[in-house]
Amino acid sequence: MPRRPRFHLPGVPQHVIQRGNNRNPCFYTEPDYPYYLDVLGEALLSHECRLHAYVLMTNHVHLLVTPMREFGISRVMQDTGRKFVQYINRSYRRTGTLWEGRYKACVVDSDAWLLTCMRYIEMNPVRAGMVLHPHEYQWSSYRVNAYGKDAPFLKPHELYLALGTTRDERLFAYRELFQRCLDENQVHAIREALTQELVLGREDFKDVIARRTGRQVRRGVDGRPRVRKVLDG
Repeated sequence: MPRRPRFHLPGVPQHVIQRGNNRNPCFYTEPDYPYYLDVLGEALLSHECRLHAYVLMTNHVHLLVTPMREFGISRVMQDTGRKFVQYINRSYRRTGTLWEGRYKACVVDSDAWLLTCMRYIEMNPVRAGMVLHPHEYQWSSYRVNAYGKDAPFLKPHELYLALGTTRDERLFAYRELFQRCLDENQVHAIREALTQELVLGREDFKDVIARRTGRQVRRGVDGRPRVRKVLDG
């Protein structure tokens, strides 16, 4: 099956996942995690991308990124992946691939799904049974977004900033989002859009992306973008 073409949409966030080869670990010991974040931060700066949320799991990573120029995400992932593989192979005297093929990504309708995606990403260690609450997991953006831990490579999205008029209000409002779990339909929608590299969002948003890119945005084969009927009265 041919690879789906990438979405290259400056200013539109994407949810990115990259897995270890055959679901094997891509992080071996504690120093590997900060090294990955260091090279990721350099790549984000070089290629003008804004990272809003992340989690580094043992055998995969999730990122929520807004590219500010075309091909930004692809170049970030290429640079980060290449440098990290070199580091891992050198540190552990191994050879060969580390990642399971190319990364996967889906476009995110920020108005409808951005904060939900942030919660999905930062709740990964909880769903995996590694911790009871996301604040217990060191290698995610939760402590930054919920408690204000310093992370210069993380850039808040405007919807996150709209959670409050002050920093403390935003931190409190963000923590409150985690008082309720994502429902099964939300989790399924995120996973389906990500694994099939489609668009996560409202139907009219999908239509806009389809017109802009000319590529498939829904499960199955897209025809012409749907036209919303306007009713009198």
